[in-house]
Amino acid sequence: MENLEIQGESGVYFIPTVKLRADTGVCEISGESYLEDTSEFYNAITNWLEQYIREIKKPLTFNFRLTYFNTSSSRSILDVLRVLKKFQEQGGKLTVNWYYPEDDESIAEEAEDYMKDTGLAINMFSFEPEE
Repeated sequence: MENLEIQGESGVYFIPTVKLRADTGVCEISGESYLEDTSEFYNAITNWLEQYIREIKKPLTFNFRLTYFNTSSSRSILDVLRVLKKFQEQGGKLTVNWYYPEDDESIAEEAEDYMKDTGLAINMFSFEPEE
């Protein structure tokens, strides 16, 4: 199975950096997520995760390190978390880490809402964003 890597971009739209590693099971989405076609972008991530769950079945660590995301991205992130929850319910070993800018409580609150919506335990860490 191939890794999925997408280089983030900033411009009219903001594309987050994505690094999903089949060899290590360590996955990360970072940067800003404000896309033209959010569902298409995040469908690639959920499809990759579903393939990983079917074929690899090893522990997964998923790190979210977003400094901004819009409402449509938020819905798609919830879809990613639901796939991860399904993996965990099937006996998969899962760690979800949520890094939020120390000066942005709204992103931390989003993670708390995701925990309520999915039943996942999410480790939360504040960080100082790079300029």
